[in-house]
This record gives sequence, C-alpha cells and structure tokens, in this order.
Amino acid sequence: MVLNKIKPKILRITTIPASLRYLLRGQFSFFNDRGFDVQIASSDGADGYYIQENENIEFHKIPLTRAITPLQDIYCIILLYRLIRKERFKIVHSHTPKAGLIAMIAAWLAIVPVRLHTVAGLPLMEATGMKKRILLLTERLTYMFATKVYPNSFSMSEYITREVYSNTAKLKVLANGSSNGIDLNYFSKNDLLLAQSLELRYELNIPSNSKVGIFIGRLVGDKGINELIEATAEIMESESDFHLILVGSFENELDPLEVETMEKILEISNIHVLGFQSDVRPYLLASDFLAFPSYREGFPNVPLQAGAMGLPAIVSDINGCNEIIIDEYNGLIVQPKNVMSLRNAMCRLLNDEKLIMSLKGNSRKSIEDRFDRILVWEALFFEYNDQLNTYVY
Repeated sequence: MVLNKIKPKILRITTIPASLRYLLRGQFSFFNDRGFDVQIASSDGADGYYIQENENIEFHKIPLTRAITPLQDIYCIILLYRLIRKERFKIVHSHTPKAGLIAMIAAWLAIVPVRLHTVAGLPLMEATGMKKRILLLTERLTYMFATKVYPNSFSMSEYITREVYSNTAKLKVLANGSSNGIDLNYFSKNDLLLAQSLELRYELNIPSNSKVGIFIGRLVGDKGINELIEATAEIMESESDFHLILVGSFENELDPLEVETMEKILEISNIHVLGFQSDVRPYLLASDFLAFPSYREGFPNVPLQAGAMGLPAIVSDINGCNEIIIDEYNGLIVQPKNVMSLRNAMCRLLNDEKLIMSLKGNSRKSIEDRFDRILVWEALFFEYNDQLNTYVY
C-alpha cells in the first residue's frame, strides 16, 4: 500500500487521447484502486472522455500537437504548469515525444518531485539531417528534466544509452518490457469472436482454404508498408489464393506511402484495406499470421495481441519486436527494409504447414509467460512507491 494516508496525485499525459485509451487501457483504475488519485491529460478527443467515463478518472484537455509548433508548445507548457500547481500532483508521468517534452518542462517548473517519462518509440531513429538533430535535442531535454526514464524494451534502453543519453542511472526497463503488457482475458478466443471472424472472411470473399496475412497499425512508410505491399504483390503473382488484410489508417500528411504502393493497394483485389478498428480480435482470428515489418518501435502492442490470439508474427529485427518474437519459435524475424527477406518469410508460412502449426502452438504461451499486463502494472506500482519514498518522504 502507499505509505501516505492522503492519496498521492498522479498525472498521466500523452499527446493524443487515443494513446491513453488504446496503449494504457486499464492502468488508471488499477492505480486508483491501489491508493493513488490518477488523472489524465492530452489534446481533446472522444477517447479521453471514454477513459474518463470507463475508468472513473478526471480528463484534462491540453491542446498538444504532434507537429513542431513552438508557440503552441509554450502555451501548453503554461497551461500544464497551472494545472499541476492547482492539483498539486506528486507524480507526472508522460508518454509520447511531444507530451514528454511539454510535461517534463512544466513539471520541473512546478517543482513536482517525481517526473517520469516512458519511451515507447523514437522517431529520430529514422530521421535525418536537421529534423534528426531537433528530435535528438527534444529527447535529451525531456530526459534532463525527468527524474526517471523508462524505455519500454531492453534494446531501446541500449539504443538510448548509445545514441541519445548516457546517464544510465536515470534509465530503467520495467518487468520484461512493454508499456502496458497484454490483457490475456480480453485477447483470447471464444465462440463469438470465431463466428465474427468467419463472417468477416465471407464479407471479404476470402475462401475458407485461402491463407491470410494481416497488418495492424498506421499505414505509413515507417511501418514497412511499402515493402509489405511489394512483397505481397510478388507473392500474389504465383499465390492467387493469398489475401492481405490491412487494419489501420493512412497518415498522408505525416508519412505518405509511395505512389506505386498506393496504386498496388487499389489495383490488387486480394488486398483489403479496412481502416481503423477499435476491436482487432476478429480480424486476427480471420488471419493466419501477422506481418509487421516496421522500421522502428519501442515495444509494439500488435505482436503481443497477435500472439495472445494464437497467431505467429513476422517482424523486423528491431527494438522490441526481437524481444517479443523468438525466431523459429513463435514467429520469424526478418531484415528491416528488405523486401526479399520479408517475402521469403511470408512464403515459408504460406507453404510450410508444419512450420506454421508449430509457431501457432507456441504463440500464446510465449506471451502468457512474459507479458501479462499484471506483471507490468505491479512493476510500475512498486516503482511509483519507490520514487515517492525517494523524492517525497
């Protein structure tokens, strides 16, 4: 239990409210039940109100942007500073790059004793030139103003130490990695979901004997979509009964796909673009494997979700992904940005029935043993108490 009889107040903040709802779901009510007073903040949006209602916590609207907007950012620092002073938060815990910088500066100005930041991904890993220098400076400033920084994978922690910030005393990976773990009760098979998956295949005109790959996430270059579509197009020249499901939204203003990629998506009838889906479980059950050829991650949730639903995953050999997937055990690891490596792995799962059945058999257990969300929440609970005892009491 928390030592202080008065519930310590915690502010959890992300840039957009979708991150609160989909990346940290369940955490807030868990910590409220454990003796904390948790409140959340982000830019305005329905997802923030959803969390407020469903986890019974207060939602504060700060007009944060994902783009580089210096005047707006200064305004947000002022608003957040006032909120922190008013509510007297003992802990400010930020996620996502922009929210991290704004929150850590505002919390430092407001003399918050415990200033925590979780690193779930680094855009600078794929940036170049001036943009990379700006992003690098942003990260270093965020870590400087924080009292503790939590990379959400061990390989991310190594990268930060090597390329970004050498003060290892501030860095710590909680549990086995991940920002929220996986809800194994929610991500599990049941008769209703299986029926929905069969209906989905029927609606998409996918025959029962066809193999299906699925990608879930933002449909952008950094997620390896250009390579995935090229590999898929090559496979479909000889494997006409292969289908690819894309679940996610395009972000043409931030990271547009190549023109050739968009043309293939529109031209190939076996590629199904289904947009963002709040419940991905039926889509996973309608598929045979996950293809996740991302360029950069912190600790991605999608391979966790796929594994919990019994799907093997093809992932890039990058931070986080290569900690979730054990090559040849619960999935296959491929070279990032490499169409041939990706295509060959996909072909193996399409043609080697013994291999894919073996991977499927190991997929859920590999997630159960290491990434149950309760493991992550308990680790963070003890970390909050330890930080409060260090800096407050």
